[in-house]
Amino acid sequence: MASKTFQNLPPAKQASVQQALLTEFSTHDLADAQVARIVKAAGIARGAFYKYFTDLTDAYNYLYHFALMNLHDYAIKEHHLLTAAEYAKQVTTFLQQVNASPYYDLVKRHFAVNEALLHPEQDPQLRPVSTVEWAVMTLVHQAIKEGLAQPDQAGVVVARLQAALSTLLAKEENHVSGN
Repeated sequence: MASKTFQNLPPAKQASVQQALLTEFSTHDLADAQVARIVKAAGIARGAFYKYFTDLTDAYNYLYHFALMNLHDYAIKEHHLLTAAEYAKQVTTFLQQVNASPYYDLVKRHFAVNEALLHPEQDPQLRPVSTVEWAVMTLVHQAIKEGLAQPDQAGVVVARLQAALSTLLAKEENHVSGN
């Protein structure tokens, strides 16, 4: 994540660096990103970049989390199960927010390529508590991935998600209640 040095920059300078990161990571996969392009676009010295971030992955993680904070309804990450309709609504809202944001290319590239280069399983907030939570998280994630890859099919994807989650959550409810 961004260093205290970065966090203490004037807002205009932070915004300049954020925009340079957004441009770089929206047009280049993490594996192909270059500090040289970022520092040139931001108008900063290479050494300043390394005072702000430990490396490109750190800069990417900072920007991606910054984007999510501006986009995401974090109720999906709460450690209790919602209804299938609530998950479907949240995924629909998230896809609409991403599609209408400057982060569309970043998020789409993240789901298509960059997430495989990272290790999100190391983030304790992303670890599901139960197997059902894991299944819900996996299905929601896949629906977002498909909805970003084919925006014209997002409605079909979300409907399929809701049907799958309805079945899964009904089975879990029956299991818990002993039926």
